[in-house]
Amino acid sequence: MKDRIESAALAVILTTVAVAAGWASFTHVHDWTMHHTPTGTPDAFGWVNAVISELVPVAALLTIKRRRQAGTSIGYPLFLLIAAGTLSLSAQLAVAQPSPSGWLLSAVPALAFMALVKLVFTGTSPATVAVSAEPEALIPAQAPTPEVGAVPVRPITRSNGVPVIGQVTR
Repeated sequence: MKDRIESAALAVILTTVAVAAGWASFTHVHDWTMHHTPTGTPDAFGWVNAVISELVPVAALLTIKRRRQAGTSIGYPLFLLIAAGTLSLSAQLAVAQPSPSGWLLSAVPALAFMALVKLVFTGTSPATVAVSAEPEALIPAQAPTPEVGAVPVRPITRSNGVPVIGQVTR
């Protein structure tokens, strides 16, 4: 019961923050777009840019997760994740007051949105083990392999009898 309450509370918190951060981030991208488009450009153009720059990273992260599980290349979705994230952060910084605190406060929505997306889509499950905070660092959990028979390890020595410690490179 306690786990269900905690899960419900977490879902409410994540949803609230995601909606608020998404709205603020979408608004910054929209405003930045409309500020730099020719007069007469439909307002919808700004919202389209906002949707693209904010939701492409979500789709890219999902694709990265799927491709990792399938053992295929993540190069292109990782590129999209970085490019769209950079576009979103650029918009956040462009509409900010020109000061460190202005840049930080303006970037918070995009950073929070990205962080929550990552939290939700790269959360650990029984099938995965997180080894770092990066989405590409999720690896399948390995079942312990039964020991069939230990192979004796013979130390390697140089011709003068000194044991080799570590990897030898020349």
